[in-house]
Amino acid sequence: MKEKVVLAYSGGLDTSFCAKYLSVEKNLEVYTALANTGGFGNEELDDIERKAYELGSAKHVALDVTDTYYDKCIRYMVYGNVLRNNTYPISVSSERVFQAIAIIEYAKKIGAKYVAHGSTGAGNDQVRFDLTFEVLAPDIEILTPTRDLQLSRQEEIDYLKKHGVEADWSKMAYSINKGLWGTSIGGKETLTSDKTLPEEAYPSPLTAKDEKDISLEFVEGELKGVDGKKYFNTVDAIRALEALAAPYAIGRDMHIGDTIIGIKGRVGFEAAAPMLIIKAHQMLEKHTLTKWQMYWKEQLSNWYGMFLHESLYLDPVMRDIEKFLENTQETVTGKVIVKLKPYHFVLVGIESENDLMKSDFGEYGEMNKAWTSEDVKGFTKILGTSLKIYNSVNKKY
Repeated sequence: MKEKVVLAYSGGLDTSFCAKYLSVEKNLEVYTALANTGGFGNEELDDIERKAYELGSAKHVALDVTDTYYDKCIRYMVYGNVLRNNTYPISVSSERVFQAIAIIEYAKKIGAKYVAHGSTGAGNDQVRFDLTFEVLAPDIEILTPTRDLQLSRQEEIDYLKKHGVEADWSKMAYSINKGLWGTSIGGKETLTSDKTLPEEAYPSPLTAKDEKDISLEFVEGELKGVDGKKYFNTVDAIRALEALAAPYAIGRDMHIGDTIIGIKGRVGFEAAAPMLIIKAHQMLEKHTLTKWQMYWKEQLSNWYGMFLHESLYLDPVMRDIEKFLENTQETVTGKVIVKLKPYHFVLVGIESENDLMKSDFGEYGEMNKAWTSEDVKGFTKILGTSLKIYNSVNKKY
């Protein structure tokens, strides 16, 4: 009997090559498994399954981990307003570990000797898959044909053509990774430092031209309402917001950062709903949290995002940070008004019972109600004491 290998399969060029190569060259019984983190609809899943069997898959499964991905990761990225390098909502980076967990659990379930993925040797995903597989199933051997053979995309296409695989190869000019929390786009332009992606490279074209005001309602930090409609499941709310905002081509950008393996990397992305949610949530927090809550949240959130990106999600410190982030959301409830425009958006304002601007203590720049002018004079004198001592002794100014 042939030995079993579970291939983390997406239907793209790299994993299509791996499916055929592992079957033909390695004589393995290939089980293709797609771990869906919210980026595939039913028609796409059916098409991917059909292609998997055409490539010789012994069995194909779709593992839906969208709700798990939201509950165990996305909501904490929202709580932390996580943007890597102040730009990227950590879309693909964060979902890979949940895909890897689902794949390796399936491999253990069917008794596979091997698990495989289609990552190249020059990116982050190879580390994310390898590390998760090794931690959760050290006895299952990892196979990585694309990485080991160092093949170009054209060489992979030529191999598939040689073995009778037919496809629209022109659609594979760009590497598209789509999930609930955004879509990454890689292509020839992202390999340079001076070019940007053309309009046609983005999966969501600009079709909406008229400005539109919408409201986003948060309950303890979670999105529960979009444009007046309530949602019990936040995943549904995210999808509804994406449907509203994506036609405006909102959330496009280019992420430039340091890869896990030490080289600089560049990738395009579109993330309409994630960018709106993070920025609206952040504005609501500015009104409902104290300055020290905001400060320490920012410090820990930066670490949380970095550990997600660096494939260290399974480190127990992540659970500690999550508890802190969750605790900060107790008062983050309210409505944020957002104006959608082609290619960008404007945060208009918020409405919240927990708005700390609504107090009897004073109105910024206008009126003090809880202190006198003499109180401020004394406060300022005491506040400056240490500065006076230092400058008197060191005569700096």
